[in-house]
Amino acid sequence: QVHLVESGGGLVQAGDSLRLSCVASGRAYHVGWFRQAPDKEREFVAGITSTGSQPFYADSVKGRFTISRDTAKNTIFLQMDSLKPEDTAIYSCAASEVTWKKNRQLYDYWGQGIQVTVSS
Repeated sequence: QVHLVESGGGLVQAGDSLRLSCVASGRAYHVGWFRQAPDKEREFVAGITSTGSQPFYADSVKGRFTISRDTAKNTIFLQMDSLKPEDTAIYSCAASEVTWKKNRQLYDYWGQGIQVTVSS
């Protein structure tokens, strides 16, 4: 069993930065960040392995977002720079034994999610 808790969301202006954190209890799993905007499907944002390697990004955030992991604290970070209004969504972290990439059906545990709002 894994319990995931996100923090760090909020309201910012376009061009600003935010850093999201995901604290995971239990043993280390691969972790992905996903987001869901109003009236849209949940989409993959970024993922990282259980050892903190091989970061993987959606094309829409590549070059602006950076995922990292503090393995000692089992905390996963999502640094979001150059934020755009279209980044507005509820962001959730999720844990998987088999993937850190796009297939959300392969993620077994999910956090509650946290709101990120980017104003223009």
